[in-house]
Amino acid sequence: MLIDKRFFEESEAWPFAEAREILKKRLKIIEKKGYVLFQTGYGPSGLPHIGTFGEVCRTTMVMNAFQKISNIPVKLFTFSDDMDGLRKVPDNIPNKSILEDNLNKPLTAIPDPFKKFNSFGEHNNNMLKNFWMNLILNMNLKVLPNFIPMVNLMKPLLQF
Repeated sequence: MLIDKRFFEESEAWPFAEAREILKKRLKIIEKKGYVLFQTGYGPSGLPHIGTFGEVCRTTMVMNAFQKISNIPVKLFTFSDDMDGLRKVPDNIPNKSILEDNLNKPLTAIPDPFKKFNSFGEHNNNMLKNFWMNLILNMNLKVLPNFIPMVNLMKPLLQF
């Protein structure tokens, strides 16, 4: 059974209210660009947790609501602040000495304590990508995120 589109257009749920607000405030810009860009991000200094989920989920909910009330294409960018310095050692990590020896270094410069990836940042980025893929599959979303680690943007700028 299909749900009547008016249900979504009249819904008072906050994702739909936000989606309508985007259309209302930015319609001219959207029409000029031809799509809406949604963005989210997180700091991968520890294993993904409920806060990480919240960052990703809120954006996804608004984007999904937007797709229900309009036919405008959407794009999704997910930024990972993997150049952030490690401020403390998470409790739920093996081989803690690896992280203790690398406090305040960028996450992408710290060896992976799980010994699966080149760095702790790469390990946590892969966990977030897996989370995204599960969310997309379980929610039957039509948009794949463009995952953008900060290290990919910053490394060329840091070459002297």
